[in-house]
Amino acid sequence: MSLPLTAAYDRAITIFAPDGRIYQVEYAFETVRRGWTSLGIRTSSASVIAAEKRRVLPLADEKSVRKIFKVEDHIGATYAGMAGDGRVLLDYAIQQTLYYRFIYDEPIPVEHLVKLVCDVKQIYTQHAGVRPFGVAIIFAGADDRGLHLYMTEPSGNYIGYYAIAIGEKSNVVQDFLEKNYKYDLDTRSTIKLAIQAIVNIIESKPYENFIEVGYVDKETRKFRLLSESEIKEYIEELGREGKIKA
Repeated sequence: MSLPLTAAYDRAITIFAPDGRIYQVEYAFETVRRGWTSLGIRTSSASVIAAEKRRVLPLADEKSVRKIFKVEDHIGATYAGMAGDGRVLLDYAIQQTLYYRFIYDEPIPVEHLVKLVCDVKQIYTQHAGVRPFGVAIIFAGADDRGLHLYMTEPSGNYIGYYAIAIGEKSNVVQDFLEKNYKYDLDTRSTIKLAIQAIVNIIESKPYENFIEVGYVDKETRKFRLLSESEIKEYIEELGREGKIKA
């Protein structure tokens, strides 16, 4: 009995389908599309990342769930997809920043770090007995070349963006960003745009309990996470402006 077309070519990562596709990699992309939504925005003033959090179980402490990580003093990251895969890759990224600083006595360039992470992702698309990483990671940072925002794909590819959303409701967020993005926003306005985009897809309140936001600005080149109280202030300001229902 002949097998369906997909079943014949998705048994191993090393097999190409006749049309040039690798189904295991496409399944990894589907895992990303089912993840909690995250976004990144880069303007002339700052690179901002924001992420949605959800209550996993009724008695789970949502404050213990992390979606945004400080990778280096000048780099932050968020992800969508399999949390375990994201944690392992971000731990690897942190190790690489330490190695680079130890060897060269200077902070690692943002794109160089992104490339190192994507090299690992790509290796796991070409060896038998392994599977691709089911996670996409957004890196936001600043270095001597300026502000950066990159998204790494499960395939090992990466692209720089002005604004990008990943995860389950990424289409809704991406449409919002395409309509409201402006390159010349200041830092505060960039953060507000990111929060507004995430709040639009969140059903639980208070919003500040289910959002994480981090940013790096052009002046300081330092990545920092916003506290819940700071996020609440931004949400209240957006509410007064009529941009969200506070």
